Amino acid sequence: MLVWDLSFIRNRSVLERDELHRLALDVVEYALESSDPYKAVLSSIRIDGDSVYVKGIEVEARGRFHVIGFGKASRRMALALNDILGNRIVGGIVISPEDAGSIDSIEIVKGDHPIPKENTLKSSQKILEYIQGNVYEDDILFVLISGGGSALFEVPEDNISIDDIGKVTRELMKRGADIFELNAVRKRFSRVKGGKLLKLVKAKKVFSLIVSDVIGDRLDTIASGPTAPDETTYRDVYTILNRRGLWNEIPENMKKIIELGLKGEIPDTPKPGDPVFSKVHNIIIASNAIALESMAKKVKEHGLKPLILTSMIEGEAKEVGKVLASIIKNIALYSKPIEKPAAILAGGETVVTVKGNGIGGRNQELCLSLAISIKNLEAVAICMGTDGIDGISPAAGAIVSGDTIDEGYNIGLDPIKYLENNDSYTYFSKINRAIITGYTGMNVNDIFIALVK
Repeated sequence: MLVWDLSFIRNRSVLERDELHRLALDVVEYALESSDPYKAVLSSIRIDGDSVYVKGIEVEARGRFHVIGFGKASRRMALALNDILGNRIVGGIVISPEDAGSIDSIEIVKGDHPIPKENTLKSSQKILEYIQGNVYEDDILFVLISGGGSALFEVPEDNISIDDIGKVTRELMKRGADIFELNAVRKRFSRVKGGKLLKLVKAKKVFSLIVSDVIGDRLDTIASGPTAPDETTYRDVYTILNRRGLWNEIPENMKKIIELGLKGEIPDTPKPGDPVFSKVHNIIIASNAIALESMAKKVKEHGLKPLILTSMIEGEAKEVGKVLASIIKNIALYSKPIEKPAAILAGGETVVTVKGNGIGGRNQELCLSLAISIKNLEAVAICMGTDGIDGISPAAGAIVSGDTIDEGYNIGLDPIKYLENNDSYTYFSKINRAIITGYTGMNVNDIFIALVK
């Protein structure tokens, strides 16, 4: 079994300015460890004699086990499942954003993220060929689902190209669409999203092990809910495309699908109560809320009072940064809503409406906005994506403190201009405050911590 190495942050030595910085970095690394999908799978499955128990649900171990998966955590999830079940697994295919390879009988193939392209299409078609040619009614199928699965696993509906889906995905992201809107749209043009994957599976027993990267852990939104009932409709999608100014810009073939769906002339995604879902158990094994609880435990050990604000932060990143900064300032000045020394914890996923042409990401934009507001305070804050990737930058996020803005001014950087140009990564890289991890192999949304002395 894998030995875990608690060292995600590659450039940690340059980020450790003082004891408070070191503690903040320790806490986020501990959160990443607690969100490890390998450990989450290990704790969810056990073997007892001729039976396998998946979160207490018994399955006869004599059956043929197959594995498919897609997402940023899929490789580590597959590794854990293989360590537990061993040669009981007869085969499988898992799509990862990293390089291809294999884990015994499980083939690892490469997909594209965050925009689906030819790698995703080729690998996804391979999964469909596998389940249709190898998985039978009496077999047991494990589906390993994690964040990034929407881009990594995609087979378009007839007359829709992977390029069409990629272009619409890119435009929705640019215009500030959140993950609920983005995935509602993608489901309409996909053969495998929104519960549709189950229609292609003959096995009567399917276990979806899910690492949630979605606010509120909505099953129909995580990786676009390939094995879950869909709560969205064609009407929702029409409203989203209009609200984001895209209805008149999407290709005519995509527009036609929405129009036919609105008229009821083509079926929508399967909804709650559909018999197809009688075969599946959808089980969340890791989430943002679990990560925040682990962070609270760690700061307590260091004598700080933790306050978990929420695991459901949403909104424009730079505006959320101002709100979080206001809480930090209130604690620093008045010891409310919690006494100092304090740790403010939160999670979720913000968005960025791109207006400039810089290099950044939602976490760094939030941090830059926050840093401007907490200038000269004795506080340290980190916001980062647990997957290790923040927007189009090579960073996972950033670490800031009361002197971050002066560091920029001292070398001629204007933080306001960088914020307005959506160029937070360039700013933080120049003052050595960008957090670099590379892919972490997990994804439970974004995490935020602020330590106030």
